[in-house]
This record gives sequence, structure tokens and C-alpha cells, in this order.
Amino acid sequence: MGKKEPKSNKVILAVTYLGAALFLGLAGYMGYFLQVQRETVINNSYNARLDSFANRVVRGRILAADGTVLAENRTDGEGNETRIYPFGTVFDHVVGYSSNGKTGIESLANFYLLTSHVNLAEQVVNELGGAKSQGDDVYTTLDPELQQAAWAALGDHRGAVIAMEPDTGKILAMVSKPGYDPNTLAQDWEVLNADEGGQSPLLNRAAQGLYPPGSTFKIVTALEYMREHPLDYKDYRFDCSGTYVNGDYTIRCYHGESHGSQDFVQAFANSCHGAFASLGVELDLASLKGTAEELLFNRELPLTGFPYKESSFVMEPGAGTWEILQTSMGQGKTEMTPLHNALLTAAIANGGTLMKPYLLDRVVSAGEEEVKKFMPEAWGSLMTAQEAANLTELMEAVVTVGTASALRTDAYQAAAKTGSAEFETGRETHAWFTGFAPAQDPKLVVTVLVEEAGTGGRAAAPIARQLFDIYLTR
Repeated sequence: MGKKEPKSNKVILAVTYLGAALFLGLAGYMGYFLQVQRETVINNSYNARLDSFANRVVRGRILAADGTVLAENRTDGEGNETRIYPFGTVFDHVVGYSSNGKTGIESLANFYLLTSHVNLAEQVVNELGGAKSQGDDVYTTLDPELQQAAWAALGDHRGAVIAMEPDTGKILAMVSKPGYDPNTLAQDWEVLNADEGGQSPLLNRAAQGLYPPGSTFKIVTALEYMREHPLDYKDYRFDCSGTYVNGDYTIRCYHGESHGSQDFVQAFANSCHGAFASLGVELDLASLKGTAEELLFNRELPLTGFPYKESSFVMEPGAGTWEILQTSMGQGKTEMTPLHNALLTAAIANGGTLMKPYLLDRVVSAGEEEVKKFMPEAWGSLMTAQEAANLTELMEAVVTVGTASALRTDAYQAAAKTGSAEFETGRETHAWFTGFAPAQDPKLVVTVLVEEAGTGGRAAAPIARQLFDIYLTR
């Protein structure tokens, strides 16, 4: 009979194994931290290590896709550095600022801008001599011509414009008004934050502005109706007299316009409130909420590191008639950001697949060597290819026979949806436009929101037209 192993040896062995497991786990976590989370943690505004980066590195430049300088450091004769934004307010919210905190691309690309890849010998000489090394430059996806055109077209209105490529996710323009001059931000800080006029100039309306989507939400209602009636949705008919009555509730088309006999395509093209209110009471509300959430309502958007607000859809099964009528045509409690509307439109344009939106194209050292390249990446499908094709057909009709007549041209066929969103009794509606072109080979998505400007067809669509004309006729 063999000797029994002493109990003390078993305990020692167990502790040894436990210690080894803990060590390996810690090593694995450190490896994960250094390889995956390093940039995120270092880039955190609460991380004091960023200050030490700035003490050793001259902050790199932010450049447009074509190399146009959007932000750079300039040093005077006494060695004082100043961050310069050559375009002033034109790129304010999307490029952001780097004093009084960091926002926009200044925050998104902070790690890269404060990292230097100049050659090792130069870094050693700089370190020994107390000089700074030049930080890496970041090329963005931004198109200066489109950005300036969108900024000019919005004029003195409050609102937002976004332009992007549906098949890559590249954001080409992002404008928000009113804004601020990042060159004088430090001097203007107290006034900007006081916001005595209630204009919210520091708010990026494109990504953080929540608005009732108005008739652009009819894209969601239409998709849900097509899903519930896949074989006969085109058989839908509605006689519009300018008002739709359901019990004690009355829905009026914009300015009481009578659309007459409407099929499904015509009702969408003419943005007939009565027709879509009547559709709404037929829908399965649980299914409608599910569709809305599949289309990124009440969910995070796939845009990492750039501040945005989540859109909200709150109607639940069992909702009252008035809430159903309002929600089905984009009113009620539903709220949406222009960014979200652009992403939904981009998915339709891209056959149902949403590409992850992105703003950084590549990182380049001071010696013009590429350090990092950002590539297009699919996020997932928001709908089937057939559903996207069906919605495209509806959106083409909006241009050819409906409310987006401002986009009718022989140069290209656009697909779109306009909207006029009520938000407060007695005040003018917000004007919406979202669409893409060419309809059958989409190259560009444009979403426009103009606060208190009236109809989307009259106020927002002409702004989008300018961007389509520039981009598609180069």
C-alpha cells in the first residue's frame, strides 16, 4: 500500500496552481490592455498622461481628405504654440477644439496627434536637447468643397447637414449651425457657455440634436407596412380630402392639401398624413417598435469615439389612438438625430447593409510615412436587399412626382424623403430632407435639417441639391 500524499503538499500545490493562473490571467489582461485598450485609455480626457505627451510632442495636423489643413500648431519666436483653424467656423463642430477640453476630431484623433513617428535618432536628439518631436498628422474623410458648400447653403438658419458615402461609410461633410470660432474659443468661452440667446452654439446639431423626424419617419412606417403586407402592399388605396378623421381625432395634411385618390407609392411620394395615419392604426405596434429598433432607434449608433445622442421611439403596444396617429407620421414623442437619419438612408442606398460611419482616413508621420490606415467596415444589415429596393422605388417617386421636385434633373435620378416636423404650437415646422443619388448606383447620401424653415421640399431639398450637383458632376 503506497504512502498517502501529505495534506499540506496538496494545499501548497493548489496555491501554486492558483498563483500561476492568476499570473497568466494578469499577463493576458495586460496584453489585451496594451494591444486593444491602450489608445482608448490614453485618449481619455481624465488621463493625466496626455499632458506628458503634449510636453514632448508638437500636436500633429488635422487634414481634409485632399490634404487641406484644417488644424495645425504654429510656434512663435518665443516657442509659444497656438492651435490654428484656417477655416474658422466652417469645420467647427466636426473638427472640434483642443483647448478648454477636446471635442470632435481633436478628441477622436487625440492619441494619434500626440504620437510621434519621426525617426528614432531625431527623437533621441530632441529628447536630449529638450525639444519636442513633431506629432503625426491625421487625414480625415472630409471633403472641403462639400463642407464649405453645405455651410454656405445653410446660411443664417439653425440646423445641420451631413453628407456621406453609403458604400464605404466615409463622412464627407458635417455642418452644424449656429457655431463658434475655434480660434477664439478661449476668449469666447464664458459667453458661449452662458448662451444668453438660447442658440446652443456648442451643440453639434448633426450628431446631438434630437428632433421629431416628421415625414422622414414614413420610411419606417412604410417598411413596417410592407413587412406586414408583403404581397399586397401596392394594393393599398386612400382617398385624401385633406383631413382624416378617426373617432374624436382629426389629422390634416400639410396646409389642408387634398391629395385625392392615392395608392401606396403616391401616398409616400406626396407625404400624405391622412394615408399614413390610417396605415398606423392597422399596424402591429409591437412589430412596429421592433422594426424601429432594428433601424437603430433606442440603440447605440456604430460611431465610436464621437459624441452623439440616441434617437428614441417610445410608443408601446396598447398605445392610444392619438399617439398611434401621430407616431405613424413622425410626430408624437419620437425623436431622431440627423446623423441617425443619414445612416438609415445610407443603409437603404447600400442594399440594406449599413457601413460603419467614420471620419479618420489615415495617420501619417512627419516624414510622410503611413502609420495607420482606416478601412471601410460593414456594421450589419438593417433590412433585406429587396426591402431596400422597395424603399428606393418609393423614394424615387418622391423626386419624380412628389415633394422633392427640387431634385428633378436630367443629370441624375435621386431618391429622397422630405419632412416638415411640428414641434411647438404656433411656430414654423422644422424642414427635413434625406436622400441619395444616383438612385440605382448610389454615390452620395445627404441629410439636411433646417430649424423652423417650413417644408422640407422648399427649404431643405435645395440645400441637398447643391451638394449632389457638386459631387456628381465633378
